[in-house]
Amino acid sequence: MKSQFYLRLFALIRVFLIPGDKLVTHVELRFPILGAALPRDHGRAMFRAISRVIPEAASAGWLLVKDVRDICGSFEAFPKARLSLRLPQSRVSLMLKLSGKRIAVDRCLVRFGTPEIFLLEPSSSLYAKRVTINGCSTPRAFLDALAWRLDEMGIECEIELGLRHRFHAGWRVITGYGLTLHDLSEEDSIVLQEQGLGNHRHLGCGFFVPVRKSLNQQVEKPRPY
Repeated sequence: MKSQFYLRLFALIRVFLIPGDKLVTHVELRFPILGAALPRDHGRAMFRAISRVIPEAASAGWLLVKDVRDICGSFEAFPKARLSLRLPQSRVSLMLKLSGKRIAVDRCLVRFGTPEIFLLEPSSSLYAKRVTINGCSTPRAFLDALAWRLDEMGIECEIELGLRHRFHAGWRVITGYGLTLHDLSEEDSIVLQEQGLGNHRHLGCGFFVPVRKSLNQQVEKPRPY
């Protein structure tokens, strides 16, 4: 109970700045998960389960959800399994209602622990495992639409297209691509981490994390508080 109280308190009174005195308005919540293993394409079922606990999330354009990494077997054997959410600081107390809840994701029962809160930090390179743009299943169509969306956001960067991914959302088969963006300004990096990119961001798509320059690997080390 004390930990939840302090999380709520921090969400209400903290003001966060990145280098250059640019205000960071979003944070990342990471909920530990315990219970049965989830199906591979669990994004839609997870979002529906979250929305049953927090109805306001169902139509929330401010919420980004990262799907839980593929795990074979129970989460009991993987204590680092996390559900990551990006959201405005003003919504933290709302999403804390997930803490301690047991929910059904399809036919799998899982329980959320008390989350950690992380700040978003700028990085010149960001990586998303899967970005989708409706109607753009081929690489050429995807890149053309991507360039238009980045231009609309006022973001200039170098684009590195990754592997194609297909996943199910109910009866639909959705196509997306891994994506790395380089040479980002600090401000654009934060905007992409806050807003995501493309469609189906509530299903785990368009969720960007910093890239370690030396190894060109995905890393997730936002600064905790």
